[in-house]
Amino acid sequence: RSAAARGPSLRLLAMSFATMKGTAVAAKAGVSKARNARQVTRSAEFYGPNRVLFLGPLSPAPPSYLKGEYPGDYGWDTAGLSADPETFQGFRETELIHARWAMLGLLGCVVPEVIFDQPWFSAGSTILSEEGLDYLGRESLVHAQNIIATVGIQVVLMGLAEAYRASGNGPAGSVTGEEKLYPGGYFDPLNLGADPEQLSDLKVKEIKHGRLAMVGMFGLYSQAITNGEGPIAAWRAHIADPAAENGFKYATNFTPFA
Repeated sequence: RSAAARGPSLRLLAMSFATMKGTAVAAKAGVSKARNARQVTRSAEFYGPNRVLFLGPLSPAPPSYLKGEYPGDYGWDTAGLSADPETFQGFRETELIHARWAMLGLLGCVVPEVIFDQPWFSAGSTILSEEGLDYLGRESLVHAQNIIATVGIQVVLMGLAEAYRASGNGPAGSVTGEEKLYPGGYFDPLNLGADPEQLSDLKVKEIKHGRLAMVGMFGLYSQAITNGEGPIAAWRAHIADPAAENGFKYATNFTPFA
């Protein structure tokens, strides 16, 4: 075909590509705008005077000192533990640290049983055997044979980390106020907290998951004491026979008159 004949076709093709590109850009902008609007809506749902309360529409008026300024504030404080601002700040910090450790601990309790079919409460005792303890079953990672040395190293490392966190001063710099709980920087390699609205939403998700994890850890402790099984073994037994394998089976184990 001649160049003259191909000219209109090329122009038409170029116009089609331009239209497609414009449509894609507009769609992307629309999605971004909708996502931002949804983010703002979710933040308003969990913060401020119109936030969701612990009993939903049946909730009584929250105490005057719980104004919805912080993540996880559902207006519930029947014991008045948060009435003093300084005490409240201490409880907030303690709850968040415990929540984070509970989430890590819950994962750590499930992994040994999934990979090695060994319950979490007996996995650590492997260090007392002649072979020692291989982390994740690999000697090349960490091969621990001396429990005294292992505990000593853990105490030193954890002690330093906790001291840095509590004081706000450490090798990575100094932090104050909310930065002690959400330092960012090296602790946010994916830069998830760059957007303030997204960070507010993530804070709520973190404390909600952390509270569930703390309850879950209490459940694992109770389960280990009651039936001597790990969570995976207990789950498999329950799935196999839900009517017989459940909490009611062990409900009378610790009652005075059973």
